[in-house]
Amino acid sequence: MSDLQIGLIALGVLLILLVLGFNWWQDRRARNRMQVHFPATEQDPLLGVQDARAGGPDTSRREPGINLTATAAPPVEPGTDADDADEPDAGCEIVIEVSFGEPVRGADLLPHVQGLRQAGRKPVRVFATTEAGRHRARVHPGESYASLQLAVLLANRSGPLTAIEWSQAWARAQDLADRFDATIEGPDQQLVLERAAKLDDMCAALDTQVGLTLLLGAPRSAAEVVGVARELGFAPHGPRLAWLADNGVPRFTLSRGDGAAFDDGMAPVEQLLMLLDVPCSPADPRAFGRMVDVGRDLAARLQAELVDDQGKPLVDGAETVIDERLQVLFGQLDQAGLPAGSPRAQKVFA
Repeated sequence: MSDLQIGLIALGVLLILLVLGFNWWQDRRARNRMQVHFPATEQDPLLGVQDARAGGPDTSRREPGINLTATAAPPVEPGTDADDADEPDAGCEIVIEVSFGEPVRGADLLPHVQGLRQAGRKPVRVFATTEAGRHRARVHPGESYASLQLAVLLANRSGPLTAIEWSQAWARAQDLADRFDATIEGPDQQLVLERAAKLDDMCAALDTQVGLTLLLGAPRSAAEVVGVARELGFAPHGPRLAWLADNGVPRFTLSRGDGAAFDDGMAPVEQLLMLLDVPCSPADPRAFGRMVDVGRDLAARLQAELVDDQGKPLVDGAETVIDERLQVLFGQLDQAGLPAGSPRAQKVFA
């Protein structure tokens, strides 16, 4: 074997070692970026709000928790010493922290966070901490911020947070870090996916909807149907109408059988659907019975036939049996840390 052949072989081995070393360095760099720095907790936040209320490094500043009212408290005015009430929910969201090397003006941040609302099919909420340590539920142009928190929903009715969705959220955080000379911290991807799957399994076991159908004897105009429904107490709720609880949360909804919005076109209405979305509706000892009462009244006014979601006439007393079963489900939702009708339940059952 000539000296030239030996030299070429040695050069090839050296190149291979250089490539392997470079790949190892890149893999280690990526792992360090994704390494979790959050403190461990003894309680599982998926099973209640205790984890969010446990002590932490900043408990002297504010007490984390979940607001179970239907409407979040309005954000405080910028520049005040008060914290916003709305904050990431440890029971159903995972947080990516973006920490700036120097405070960044809200006016500079806003163009880059205004469109940061989704990662795939999972909502992303943006929170911020001012340079004075105040918590904000949204970015104000007149304040400067030391960090941002991206709260990514772990699961909803589209399923658990996926690796692709988590990567999308992480990429958005990395983009902010690159633009504003920041560092990012967040849990390891495998831990995130395991928590998401656990929450999704729990929600799947509790997810229940109960429906009724009104078969109109003759087609009616959407305007006539809406008028009659509003006389009974229904209120507009997106493309549907809703029977609202005292706190403004829908107890059940009314929609067209063809899926169209009531104000979408001139097509007549031939069928109506009433839906009790149990996890998203406030707990009520007569949750189904109340919907049946309203459905019967609406059917009488529209000369329609009220049937169950299988198309069969309602059996007298059936609402009592169903309401008894729903009370068990309401209790299970409470025990799982997902009180019916709460903001947390409305997030994960959306």
